[in-house]
Amino acid sequence: MLFAGALYDYQGPQTDDIGVIFHYALAHIERGIPFAVSMLAILLAHEFGHYFMARRHDTQVSLPYYLPFPISPFGTLGAFINLKEMPKNRRVLLDIGIGGPLSGLVVALPILFFGLMTSSLNRLPLAGENGVGLSLEGNSLFYLFAKWLVFGKLLPQPTVYDTYPLFYWIRYFFTGLPLPWGALDVHLNAVAWAGWAGLLVTALNLIPVGQLDGGHLLYVLFGNRAKQAFPIILAGLFVLGFVWSGWWIWAALILFFGRAYAEPLDQITPLDFPRKVLAVLGLVVFFLIFTPLPLVIIMG
Repeated sequence: MLFAGALYDYQGPQTDDIGVIFHYALAHIERGIPFAVSMLAILLAHEFGHYFMARRHDTQVSLPYYLPFPISPFGTLGAFINLKEMPKNRRVLLDIGIGGPLSGLVVALPILFFGLMTSSLNRLPLAGENGVGLSLEGNSLFYLFAKWLVFGKLLPQPTVYDTYPLFYWIRYFFTGLPLPWGALDVHLNAVAWAGWAGLLVTALNLIPVGQLDGGHLLYVLFGNRAKQAFPIILAGLFVLGFVWSGWWIWAALILFFGRAYAEPLDQITPLDFPRKVLAVLGLVVFFLIFTPLPLVIIMG
C-alpha cells in the first residue's frame, strides 16, 4: 500500500519508463503514507466489524487475513475473515454480515470528505494533446452527491452539454462517454483516493450474491429464494463487462464460487423488524455506492 500510494503521488519527471517511475516511488516511499494509513484504516474497520460482531454472538471466527497485491492501484486485494462455524440463526448472520460494511463506511466517509475538501479543482486537458493519458475514477450516486456537497458541482463538469443534463449524466454514469476532455474535475489527493477506494471495496462486498456481505443480507431477508437472484446478478455483471472488462472477472468468480450461501443452523427463527430494516438499508447502500464503471482511461 505504501508503494501504491507513492506511485499515485508520483511527482517525478514525465516519462514512459516504468523503471524510472518505480525507482522514484521506492526512493520516496514516504509519499505513500497518507494513502496507506487511510486505506488500512478502512479495511481494518471493515474486517473487525465482522470479527467483533461474530465474537459478540459467540461464533468462532479467525482474525482478518490481509491480501497484498503490489501491482494493483491499491496495493491490496482487500481482506477477509474465516468463519469457523455456521451462524446460529438469521439474526446472527445479519449482524455479522452487516457489521463489516457499516463499520468500514463509518471510517471511509470521513476520509472521503476530508480528502475531497483538501483536493483541488482543475481543468482536464483538451482533446488532441499528444501523449496525454488520464485515468479517471468512476462515479456512484453517492460519490457524485459527495462531490456536489463539497464543490457545488456535478463533476467532471463538461465545457458544454451535448444533450439534456439528465440524459448526459445517465449516459456518462454507465459508459464514461463522451470522454470529458476539457471538463472541470477534482484532482483527488491520496486521502480522497483511499476514500473513493473504500466505497468501491464496500460496494463489491455488498453485491447481493453468495458468500459476499450482500449475499448474507439477501439470504436473511428471503431465505432460499435469494438464490433466484443469482442468474440476474450474473447477467447484469456480464452486460456491464462491455463497458468495464473487470466485471467479466467478477462474473467468472461469482459463477464458480458464488453459488453457495451461508445458511444458518436455525432456519426457523425469523428476523426481528429492526434487523429487517437494517438488511434493507444495507441493500440500499449498495445501490447508492455501486460504481458501474470504476475506471475511465482516456488517451490523447
